[in-house]
Amino acid sequence: MAYRADDDYDYLFKVVLIGDSGVGKSNLLSRFTRNEFSLESKSTIGVEFATRSIHVDDKVVKAQIWDTAGQERYRAITSAYYRGAVGALVVYDVTRHVTFENVERWLRELKDHTDANIVIMLVGNKADLRHLRAVPTEDAKAFAEKENTFFMETSALEAMNVEDAFTEVLTNIYRVVSKKALDIGDDPAAPPKGQTINVGGKDDVSAVKKSTCCSS
Repeated sequence: MAYRADDDYDYLFKVVLIGDSGVGKSNLLSRFTRNEFSLESKSTIGVEFATRSIHVDDKVVKAQIWDTAGQERYRAITSAYYRGAVGALVVYDVTRHVTFENVERWLRELKDHTDANIVIMLVGNKADLRHLRAVPTEDAKAFAEKENTFFMETSALEAMNVEDAFTEVLTNIYRVVSKKALDIGDDPAAPPKGQTINVGGKDDVSAVKKSTCCSS
């Protein structure tokens, strides 16, 4: 198998994780990017991000996934955190109903700071704690349909649906970007190096596609 360097990709998409503190955002990130899970619960201070590349069609899509603490005192980083995001996972804890109630506020903040075409996935995490469930799947599914977002329940602990949730978001971002490329007469099969495609009308860089020049 040919080795691809970490910077060898066709598209770079920024995806943000949002939701209340303690819902498992950091473990979703580490499970998807490093296949790791930490039982020690500690708040993320400030911002961190990790990357992972996946294949969509015959393209290499690199996800830059940002994670921050949900506590109010870190909200000063809001604008920079959301800038350029083309995808988001809005996470709640299925065992704590208040975290589901707060999803509406997180969605409102997300939409205030990003483009209308951002791809959003509502994620009910900690689904392995079946005996402690406080948020019925049907309620979350109905809310996601009302808000026109994707929906999935996950368990970062058991690695259940984590891969699927991120992959679905990234695949749908790719579909949006590819469609825009076709709409402006660009050929998505042969992207010019360094061209930027905005998913919507914001002036932030939202999705960069680059050619794999010089590959042997």
